[in-house]
Amino acid sequence: MPTLIIQTNVEITADRRRKILGDASSTVAGMLGKPEGYVMVILNPNTDMLFAGTDSPLAFLELKSLGLPEERTSEFSATLCGFMNTHFGIPPERIYIEFASPPRHMFGWNSGTF
Repeated sequence: MPTLIIQTNVEITADRRRKILGDASSTVAGMLGKPEGYVMVILNPNTDMLFAGTDSPLAFLELKSLGLPEERTSEFSATLCGFMNTHFGIPPERIYIEFASPPRHMFGWNSGTF
């Protein structure tokens, strides 16, 4: 159930979105060691956003996963910031990331919970 939500004020053309989504999905699966068949990626480009008083390129990411290892969040942050810089040109200091590891009974799927 790993889920990555990307919100950014960077405009992304429709033809680039599929590639970015695919690359994000494989990055999350590899990073967490989970099957890509369970990874969901949501991309919200061209969002009205402001950070540090400017609308220079920025992003807010949410990474949720059952059993997310808290001791690896710094590593995950570096990986995701690198991804955002490569694909969106956003410097790491313009990115916030929220990590969450919900309890299994608080995440639904397939008419039930995990």
